[in-house]
Amino acid sequence: MSETNISENIQRVKKPDWLRVKLPSGANYSMVRETVNTHKLHTICQSGNCPNMGECWGAGTATFMILGNICTRSCGFCSVATGRPLAVDYAEPMRVAESVRIMKVKHCVITCVDRDDLEDGGALVWAMTIRAVRKLNPSTTMETLVGDFAGQWQNLQKVIDEKPEVISHNIETVRRLTKQVRVQAKYDRSLEALRIISASGARTKSGIMLGLGETNDEVLETIDDLRNAGVQVLTIGQYLQPTKEHLPVAEFIHPDRFAELREIALSKGFMFVESGPLVRSSYHAEKHVVRA
Repeated sequence: MSETNISENIQRVKKPDWLRVKLPSGANYSMVRETVNTHKLHTICQSGNCPNMGECWGAGTATFMILGNICTRSCGFCSVATGRPLAVDYAEPMRVAESVRIMKVKHCVITCVDRDDLEDGGALVWAMTIRAVRKLNPSTTMETLVGDFAGQWQNLQKVIDEKPEVISHNIETVRRLTKQVRVQAKYDRSLEALRIISASGARTKSGIMLGLGETNDEVLETIDDLRNAGVQVLTIGQYLQPTKEHLPVAEFIHPDRFAELREIALSKGFMFVESGPLVRSSYHAEKHVVRA
């Protein structure tokens, strides 16, 4: 497949039955939606069109997205809006913390848009959010899903210094496809971020998507690269095209292949591996805190 045009020779393929999800419903789902709306919060569940939103919200959990809902990057796979972000809202951290309290969340997952427009990449707001959640919810554990801070590692260190139980950074795809899939990101920069996180002693997590045209050897190489960078928790899921403007799906991977990759990754020393068509970064995240 051409590296310069990932869409080349890819025909639109029909979504298989194993990718069907239930419509969201139930009291917990309604409670989470009301809390998110009332506190004017952003969630990656909504902004990222996550197929598991019904399941997770129905269980009373959500992945909060801080630093607004407009990203400075334009990744080819992501449905989060791209553009010039609004000014930083320094009241956002306390709203997130209060929502965690209201929802009685035992394990909180927080992610963010990329804020390359900010000198610190949003690190101050990250630190404020972690502290606010801890202050109001001292028994709640936390996962922070961070960007690469454009390689400014002193800003990543500000998140590490707050000692969330899990720190994630997704490499998303294989080396060959990174330039098209992630545009402004760099494969080796992501590996360096993960090495720094791992060296700090934090539970380190990353994820990749399948179905963008990668080969089996490339997937295995990426798994090895992540493990060598110190990643302990790995998620592997199916890429789903959010709109016709985004990269097309090259292939729908069968669940059996995801099961095989899970066993392969576990054999390489990963502590936890979530692998399946509908798996996303925060899927079953509460399990990743405890020691296997």
